[in-house]
Amino acid sequence: MQEIERKFLVNSLKFKDEAASSFEIAQGFLNTDVERTVRVRIKGKEGFLTVKGKSNETGTSRFEWETAISVAEAKQLLAICEEGIIEKIRYNIPSGNHTFEVDEFFGQNEGLIVAEVELQHEDEPFNTPSWLGEEVTGQTKYYNSQLSKKPYKTWHHE
Repeated sequence: MQEIERKFLVNSLKFKDEAASSFEIAQGFLNTDVERTVRVRIKGKEGFLTVKGKSNETGTSRFEWETAISVAEAKQLLAICEEGIIEKIRYNIPSGNHTFEVDEFFGQNEGLIVAEVELQHEDEPFNTPSWLGEEVTGQTKYYNSQLSKKPYKTWHHE
């Protein structure tokens, strides 16, 4: 139940040409406490309830527990979530032995595109596609739970 991942900004839309699949995601948070988050998600035609713990010092690893729920249940839970529902399209992009999940955000987070790669251990090597930009692993402002509270459009862009 340990999630190990690295997170990056995306520097071009070329990733879309490499996508094996994509689907819409709507998600909200029942709890965004720094020690734990409780997320409700509708991913395509599936619902999920996820609990995530606090990240380690490097930001690459944290506890994660997830279970499937019905879309009807997910919709009911989304209705009572904290303010700030996240809307995005997720693209799955195979790259060597890994799959990058690239999230293109909409709504209050439009303009933000983030890629994640899940690993078996923190120092595991992986291919770096040309569209992969700056690493933002461990920068909490890029966590979906924080984007729901302080959306990308409210950041001061230079």
